[in-house]
Amino acid sequence: MRTFMLSILLAISFYLQSQPWVQQNSVFNPSGVPSLPFSQPRFADVDADGDMDMLIGSTASKPFFVENIGTPTVPHFSPGIDILTGINPLDAEVAVFHDLDADGDLDLISGGFTGLNYYSNTGNPENPVFEHITGFFGGLITGYFPIPDLADIDNDGDKDLVVGLSENGMIRLYFNLGSSSSAIFNESQSVDVYDVGLYAYPVFNDLDNDGDYDLIAGRDGHNLWYLKNTGSAIQASWELNSSFFGEIANDTYWNSPGFADLNNDGTADLVYGTADGPLVCYFNSGTPDIPAWTIQTSLFGGVLDPGAASNPFLIDFDNDGDLDLLSGSQMGTIHYFENTGNAAGAAWQENSAFFATIDHSIYSAVTAGDVNGDGLPDVIVGDLSGKLYFYQNTPDGLQWITDVFQDIQLSGWSSPRLFDIDLDGDLDLIAGEENGKLSLIKNAGNAQQAIWFHYPNFFGNFDIGSNCVPAPVDLDFDGDTDLLCGGGFGDLVFLQNNNGNYVQNNLFIIGLDGNQNATPCFGDLDNDGDPDLVLGEYSGVFGYFRNDYLYVGVESNRPEPKTQLTVFPNPVADVLSVTINSESDSEVRLILFDVEGKIVSNWDKLLLVSGSNVLKLPASFQKPGVYLLKVIRQGEVQVIRLIKR
Repeated sequence: MRTFMLSILLAISFYLQSQPWVQQNSVFNPSGVPSLPFSQPRFADVDADGDMDMLIGSTASKPFFVENIGTPTVPHFSPGIDILTGINPLDAEVAVFHDLDADGDLDLISGGFTGLNYYSNTGNPENPVFEHITGFFGGLITGYFPIPDLADIDNDGDKDLVVGLSENGMIRLYFNLGSSSSAIFNESQSVDVYDVGLYAYPVFNDLDNDGDYDLIAGRDGHNLWYLKNTGSAIQASWELNSSFFGEIANDTYWNSPGFADLNNDGTADLVYGTADGPLVCYFNSGTPDIPAWTIQTSLFGGVLDPGAASNPFLIDFDNDGDLDLLSGSQMGTIHYFENTGNAAGAAWQENSAFFATIDHSIYSAVTAGDVNGDGLPDVIVGDLSGKLYFYQNTPDGLQWITDVFQDIQLSGWSSPRLFDIDLDGDLDLIAGEENGKLSLIKNAGNAQQAIWFHYPNFFGNFDIGSNCVPAPVDLDFDGDTDLLCGGGFGDLVFLQNNNGNYVQNNLFIIGLDGNQNATPCFGDLDNDGDPDLVLGEYSGVFGYFRNDYLYVGVESNRPEPKTQLTVFPNPVADVLSVTINSESDSEVRLILFDVEGKIVSNWDKLLLVSGSNVLKLPASFQKPGVYLLKVIRQGEVQVIRLIKR
């Protein structure tokens, strides 16, 4: 069940974090079609070019438009322009295209948090423009997140409406009481077709080619359910055949089907989305009367691989609001995989030409960040030689500044990572080495002018064995940066930051296993507010582990906090409205930081009076996403999870 949650951490008791890591390597899919959470594909010829395009609904945001840039016979899907500009994501989790007003172009019917919504196409068939028609579905009792589809069920020349209900799993049919150009739907003229349990995902299709519409439904469970229309094109009657699709979708969950003749052979092909996100495609290799399903792995499949010895680092390199992927490699080449999806569903396209000037030794490692305050991410590269190389990002490309790091020599296979270790507003550098140790190279300057000092013994006697690669991350959500280190033999060691002391605590990574030359990095690739893990390895491929975090309370002797913090509304705007109840006059410090531990805003020595205090605080949000707000008062700490839309 979808739940909008406000997680308050460390309020009355200490919290331990249990990390169920779910491996989903299909995230690294270069097909250009993103893997969105709870994906729901729907098809139509949106741009009137004769082939079937696709909308992917999801729980992440408004539906994602994917254009068919192939042909009606040989489809090829690629992220298209945002044709849903201006559509409120709360109105549209999933959407379908139908000409509801009989004017020759496709309109948009969506279901979302606000219920059913109708967007009339005021453009033309080739260039759609959608205008919200308020109250069009007024009076229909469809609840939150209804799933719509349309077809002429009673053969009267207009489109009828089917809706899958989220909370009870009912499939409900609404007959069109109007006409083909002026649809009217009324709750009193509805029929409950079938209850699939929870979260019904129905679509219409004539799968047996008998001239009437059948229903195919996904649900909160495995498999797809086939409701065969045993009536007629005028008077429908549906009968369940839960085994019609055999083993299809038995190993995926929350499947949502879409049908289209993708290869122009006269049969309906099947594409379904899943809870995890990847789309699964089966071509109908049978006949229009008797389908036979053949899986197609190439249409949405593929694997990212920089060759060997992948060394990944996640950063929004092109500043478009989602995380891109940089990687070193065995041959020393730096690979750049641009995220052409979005913050919640990545799709990758290699665009490494920008890094072609980097050519040092083999076994390269890369990190990036703005170390000179010009708004451009600079690049630092390590390699087998143990040296570090600084490349300043300029409007003319990457420029090697030869005198930076020239006096620093590590033991070999230097693997650098940029992050603000001391939370002073500038980026420091930590580097793993071939000898298994870690070095700190601290920025003693500022965010505009870095001055680097090498502290080789900062992490004491820590030694992972060989080829240490560090990944900074705030895995315990306490506002400071921890480290996950990978090693040459596949070892993974988590160093928890306890007030500046790094203590090994592998309870945070139970269930994670690395392969040879495990090279970790973190980033929130599904935009759910916690850091997910990407693992490189000697073979070159990338592993992805989704972080399904869970906070578990533990009894503590700590007294209950005297400061109560709430933020309303949440999701938040650019100005935070913070209410703090205090038992006495005091000072308080508030720190706003992102899930990677970077401070976004900092308010120190705010004065509180006894009672309720309402603070209006302008926040410097960089982009939509999840942020953490920490309040510190007399040694007492609270953290609240915020969502910036």
